[in-house]
Amino acid sequence: MSGFNGGQGPRSPNDDSLASSDTWVGDQGAEDPSAQNEKLDTDIDSPHMKSEPSESDHKHEDQRLKVEEEDTHGRPNELRRTIISFNDGDPENPYNWSWGKKIYILLCGIVAVVNSTLGSSLPSGAINYIGPYFHVTSDQQLVLPISLFLVGYVLGPLFFGPLSETYGRKIIMLSSFIVFTIFTMACALSPNWPAFLIFRLICGINASSAIAVVGGLYADVFGDTVIRGRAMAIFMAATTCGPMLAPIISGFVSVVSWRWTFWVGLIVAGASMVFLVFLPETYGPTILKKRAKRMRKETGNPNIFARIELEKKGAKQMATVTLMRPLHMIAYEAIVLFTCLYLSIAYAIFYLFFEAYPLIFEGIYHMSTGVAGLAFLPILVGAMIALATFIYYDGVLQRAKKANAHWASIEEYRRLPLACFGGPLYVISLFWLGWTASPNIHWIVPMLAGVPFGIGFMLIFMALLNYITDAYEVFAASGMSATSICRSIFGALLPLAAQPMYHTLGIPWASSLLGFLSLAMCIIPFAFIKYGDRIRANSRFCQELKERKEQRAKEHEELKGTRDESTTNELETGER
Repeated sequence: MSGFNGGQGPRSPNDDSLASSDTWVGDQGAEDPSAQNEKLDTDIDSPHMKSEPSESDHKHEDQRLKVEEEDTHGRPNELRRTIISFNDGDPENPYNWSWGKKIYILLCGIVAVVNSTLGSSLPSGAINYIGPYFHVTSDQQLVLPISLFLVGYVLGPLFFGPLSETYGRKIIMLSSFIVFTIFTMACALSPNWPAFLIFRLICGINASSAIAVVGGLYADVFGDTVIRGRAMAIFMAATTCGPMLAPIISGFVSVVSWRWTFWVGLIVAGASMVFLVFLPETYGPTILKKRAKRMRKETGNPNIFARIELEKKGAKQMATVTLMRPLHMIAYEAIVLFTCLYLSIAYAIFYLFFEAYPLIFEGIYHMSTGVAGLAFLPILVGAMIALATFIYYDGVLQRAKKANAHWASIEEYRRLPLACFGGPLYVISLFWLGWTASPNIHWIVPMLAGVPFGIGFMLIFMALLNYITDAYEVFAASGMSATSICRSIFGALLPLAAQPMYHTLGIPWASSLLGFLSLAMCIIPFAFIKYGDRIRANSRFCQELKERKEQRAKEHEELKGTRDESTTNELETGER
């Protein structure tokens, strides 16, 4: 799942805004990559050079390069480095690409995440055939093919997010997708139960690449914050398609052979790989790195660099940013802690349904595995309604901003009302499902509980992930990382308790227990609306963010004044 920037998607390092960052539903790398592209106060415009530039040359440059003089040996001007960056209208800047190319990139992200989430629940409709084949009868063990896949969702983003900020988006997405495809085939060929579980874990680790990287992928190409947010909303709605379609596929196909469930997954992945093969590189610093390398070769000048080439990203930095900071935010940031708690419970219940629905629709209504898989479709319908609701509300918010409405300037009122609406719907759906699942009530009644469930589930995620990004901006990647880790852990563990809970309490009271738990959680967005401003005022991260923005604003004004003075001097020189 993805992170948002106030409904506007994660910021990209292609953006030269004062508080730019590269954050998402799982992009967990450096917190402030704006440093990769910011123009230095001492930069001087320079062309694609044939030789070492002189000061007189700079006055006639084409604005494509920025030059920074550095004293690297303690002696001024001994080494002159040319630092390149995007300028306005640069055709290689992803923000300036055609709409056709951007839509293709949007589709690539959707295709990748549908494969990822499809793989997560693919065994759900086949487990009744997989278990007997491998002579596995324990209910806890039969949950492991899905749970271990979700464990991969915990581990993968810790590496794929930072790696995509070092080597670029395409190579990480394509290579991980290839490994995912290979081990999907390995699942189909599994010789025994332990091998099957190991293959599922590896599949989950590599499938998480889409969750970790696609948010940054969209931030790279969509410069307009409104369009970016809506693209991210479409992406997030797509994350529900895979889990809802997988039980239908496996339910019908596994009747022939459970191995064919994974052969179908392999066919879908193989067809989808074509999209990723032709995916262009979108990460701005990586594009500039390739340009600098090409220019060094063409000009013979070894001192041309992209900003990313001069950065030091070691294991210590990765450990600090990707591991320690998210854990620190969970421990000390109330907004992050309670958001993690709410999203983790909601996410775990979502995956627990893959254990509960067969008990209801196969156990009570005696449906076949394939037909019972169709019961998940109302959840998908609800997710699409939630997407439409989000886009409508986003339009209301944008009009309110243009009209300078006071509520539109308050962080807590921008997105949290969606969670205040979605939370109660989520609770109602759980009681609805539990108390209408009876042989005396038509199967369509409990099945339709999936509609409010899908609406509530999506609105809760859209609202709270947006709020995290609004509140923490350049630190949002760590906040998103914290929510991703927590919800994947809960999603892997809670379904292990599904069978014992439903058998002990019965379907009505087991569903009610989940409903009461969700009822307690749905208070959280209301509490954020009432107390969120005070919580942010006492937050160390929010205060540091405020100081950074003030400092950058000051530096921006000083830089602007320096450039204006330089322009005035050049005009006066020209007149003379």
